[in-house]
Amino acid sequence: MSGLLPVPEARARILSGLEALPAERVVLADALGRTLAAPLAALRTQPPWDCSAMDGYAVRAADAASAPARLRVVGEAAAGRGFGGRLGQAEALRIFTGAPLPSGADAVVIQEDATRDGDFVVLNEAARTGRHVRRAGLDFSEGETLLPAGRRLGARDLALAAALGHGAIDAARRPRVAILATGDELVAAGELPGADQIVASNSYAIAGVVAAEGGVAVDLGIAPDERSAILAAINRAIDDEVDVLVTLGGASVGDHDLVQPLLEEAGVALDFWRIAMRPGKPMMAGRRGGMLALGLPGNPVSAIVCSLLFLAPAIRKLSGRPDVEPPLAPARLGRDMPENDQREDYMRAALTFDSDGIAVATAFPRQDSSMLRPLADAECLLIRPAHAPAARAGDACSIMALAHPL
Repeated sequence: MSGLLPVPEARARILSGLEALPAERVVLADALGRTLAAPLAALRTQPPWDCSAMDGYAVRAADAASAPARLRVVGEAAAGRGFGGRLGQAEALRIFTGAPLPSGADAVVIQEDATRDGDFVVLNEAARTGRHVRRAGLDFSEGETLLPAGRRLGARDLALAAALGHGAIDAARRPRVAILATGDELVAAGELPGADQIVASNSYAIAGVVAAEGGVAVDLGIAPDERSAILAAINRAIDDEVDVLVTLGGASVGDHDLVQPLLEEAGVALDFWRIAMRPGKPMMAGRRGGMLALGLPGNPVSAIVCSLLFLAPAIRKLSGRPDVEPPLAPARLGRDMPENDQREDYMRAALTFDSDGIAVATAFPRQDSSMLRPLADAECLLIRPAHAPAARAGDACSIMALAHPL
């Protein structure tokens, strides 16, 4: 394709045809970060009975409508150890938070408003029906659907799922993403580079994006710029039946850029390459059966930005999540910006907030796509549309926040 593909169209074509992966049963202890394949309904009512919200005395409100009131204490109830009897006229029950309210009681007077006198208690505060009582079903009732399909489970969701009565859930299978770095110039982190070599950093970032989105990264290592080595690695990914293959580097059209023809030789039908964006123009995408193939540029910032704009949404869709599109937010420019050309810019920027709480994005002065330090320092990507006119500080803009661990 000779023209440059707009970013939204490129993302739409990548996502087209992707479906949520089959569901699998996952015990709740292993479900953090998993995506629900089916909604979760309550198997029980919470609380299952009226219970005390405070430590104090359970009473019949009619017996303590005015203070002081002197009532006979007939027993005690604690969480997990209720009182089997019924509360009669002019009787009280010593009760602790979470204990079931005894039959006949309809209020609790907190212990700070009561004075114990042997087998009796003097209530110094009048009781009111329902006071300090958690009614049955206050939180939820049996049969209510509280966690929808497509929800990615966080810590709070796990607590709710457990309270609903579930020990396991149906979750979409985690997308498996193979990552292949290419290039004679690359050595693994921790190794001593040769005279003409650098440390391969992209694989770690892409694996981090995969993990952050709930996928499983499969490291194919580093392949030198040799046809047989690259083709063998691509075929390993195919044989392993990964859901996504990500190649890093070799995506352009130079004499040493071998990835595109070798993907095609391996049976990948390429859909497009070259996108109207900066950084990341020489990105390509295609499919081989059920496997999505993304060829990301070798420049570190280009590879990472492309992974956020295209790989992360693909993982979200494969996981069955509804929040597929990149999360964009409005902001204001922190400095003047020149007019833009035909490529949409994703600029590393600092993020602050003005006195009105409005986000202000200030692009860093240097945006070279080889520079990782500004990306690590950036708090957002400032988005400048293609052909955007010159803009002044304070003008509206769009950003994509870069939250940790990304």
